[in-house]
Amino acid sequence: MESKDYLKDISEIKNMMNKSSRFISLSGLSGILAGVYALIGAAIAYWLVMTYSNGILILDGWVYETCLLTLVIVAILSIGTGILLTTRKAKKDDAKIWDSTSRRLVLNFLIPLVVGGLYILIILSQGKYGQSGGLMLIFYGLALVNASKYSIGDIQFLGYVQIILGLIGAWKPGYGFWLWVIGFGLMHIIYGSWMHFKYDVKKQ
Repeated sequence: MESKDYLKDISEIKNMMNKSSRFISLSGLSGILAGVYALIGAAIAYWLVMTYSNGILILDGWVYETCLLTLVIVAILSIGTGILLTTRKAKKDDAKIWDSTSRRLVLNFLIPLVVGGLYILIILSQGKYGQSGGLMLIFYGLALVNASKYSIGDIQFLGYVQIILGLIGAWKPGYGFWLWVIGFGLMHIIYGSWMHFKYDVKKQ
């Protein structure tokens, strides 16, 4: 009996330490919606290019600006939804939303993401569009892996998938758009669904 109580105490201490060192209130539903936003944005960009560039992937003038604006809107919607749903989940779990752990999570996520974003903007300004899709996937994947130390460890696997897709996109730049759709669209929906049923539904 004492042995069982001892093991239970160890398990509880371990859970407490895990909660104090990791931000575990990420919302799986926000991942699903981010994937939906990405698919809608990709459909808009594809329609613009196919309609106004004669089916040739030439991003120039207002078509380029509109595609870039669409990408920014997708990012804003994804981030906004993530913050909203994660905040709601943290309150439901009676967890702190902004503490030293969440600050480390955000910092480790943003460093590779911001550096990658700036680098991609530089090459886009030089008219080098072919590698942009692969680079977005690579830097985003690195951001996820980097942040996984301070959150649910499972997100690192999504990061690895994004990195692999990005490397394929760098190797085969002609498929960059479709790999972007798979990475930011389908993988977010699949992974978000898995996270939702693994962490959110089980708690209900």
